[in-house]
Amino acid sequence: MLCILLGVLALHLLVFILLIVSTASSQWSLEKEGHTDLWYNCHSDQNGYHCLQASTGDWIQAVQALMILAVVFCFVSLLAFAYQLFRLFKGGRFYFTSIFQILASVFVMCAAIIYTVMRPRSERDYGYSYVLAWVAFPLSLISGLIYLILRKKD
Repeated sequence: MLCILLGVLALHLLVFILLIVSTASSQWSLEKEGHTDLWYNCHSDQNGYHCLQASTGDWIQAVQALMILAVVFCFVSLLAFAYQLFRLFKGGRFYFTSIFQILASVFVMCAAIIYTVMRPRSERDYGYSYVLAWVAFPLSLISGLIYLILRKKD
């Protein structure tokens, strides 16, 4: 049982790190002259390297909010797991932890879908932050489902 708990905890920490890196890093879209993330558009030209705030469109603000919610819900889920690990009665399930982790996966999925559909079409490629968001989605969903079926044993 200890190995299962440590494995689930490691998966949860991996998802949390992926969500933080994806939200905070600056490589959601790449192009020859620069990159774009959720917060800034950075470009280089003959005058140097310049960063401007990201567009103020509703869609980018929705992506920002959903990614922040995913990080917060993943963290609350981690705290709930630690609390339930010591306070849950024998045979109890980690429902509260599971609900928050599944909601985090839904938030990151919605953010990545909105970004995919709404980003401006150009010669841009997707960056590693975008890929990390998509990788975090199934991992957080799997983690939430594992919490759903996991029972506490003494």
